[in-house]
Amino acid sequence: MEQKIGKLEFVLLLGILGVVLLAGAYFIPWKYVTWGRFKLIQGDTVTVVGEAKTKQKNQKATFSAGANAVSDNKDTAIADVNRKTEAIIEAVKAFGIKSDDIKTQNLNVYQSEETYYEEGRQKARPGQWRVSNTIEITLRDVDRAQALAEILTRSGANNIYGPNFTLDDTGETEKGLIDEAMKNARDKALRVAQSSGRKLGKMVSFIEGYQPVQVYRMEGSGGGGGGIEPGTGTVTVTYELAP
Repeated sequence: MEQKIGKLEFVLLLGILGVVLLAGAYFIPWKYVTWGRFKLIQGDTVTVVGEAKTKQKNQKATFSAGANAVSDNKDTAIADVNRKTEAIIEAVKAFGIKSDDIKTQNLNVYQSEETYYEEGRQKARPGQWRVSNTIEITLRDVDRAQALAEILTRSGANNIYGPNFTLDDTGETEKGLIDEAMKNARDKALRVAQSSGRKLGKMVSFIEGYQPVQVYRMEGSGGGGGGIEPGTGTVTVTYELAP
């Protein structure tokens, strides 16, 4: 037979529950209760900086060669510059430079202003036309840089800048530098761990860095294709220290 709790029994049950809660509020040592707070305790770690450097032979050299002309007639000035530029390009191609390694770097056509005085007042009027054209030449055989500089000088170029020696592709160089830097960092961290009587744990974090290629610029001289320092690879690595 199903039993039902009467109203009186229900009120009595609530009263007992209230007494229990009040007693708990009075006797429980609440000051020792942390209410589930979490505190992250970081283990012992060591942070080191690994470095690596390398030197490689220059892979290419770039030159800038320009021609300019000044004339009262714009077409005359442009024709003069075009003639000089074509002579430079023909000489460079005869030297062995491919068309893909000859590019127009800057073309400039403008008319200057002349100032004059009339009735005691300064005025301006259109002046001569000034035209210039600069091409960039890439030399793949850096040992011939001096010879190319001489060719450009004899070709009628008004302005010659270079050679600027660089590496052609630094991708593999950068990768090799970072690999060496990681090895250097681990060796340093291992020495720290051993000196403190600990073992080197897993890597926690690392930050990669790379200093870009340093370009050597020598204007007005051919120079040779000596070595350059393409950069420094660095990594900042943090390892755990195990007991």
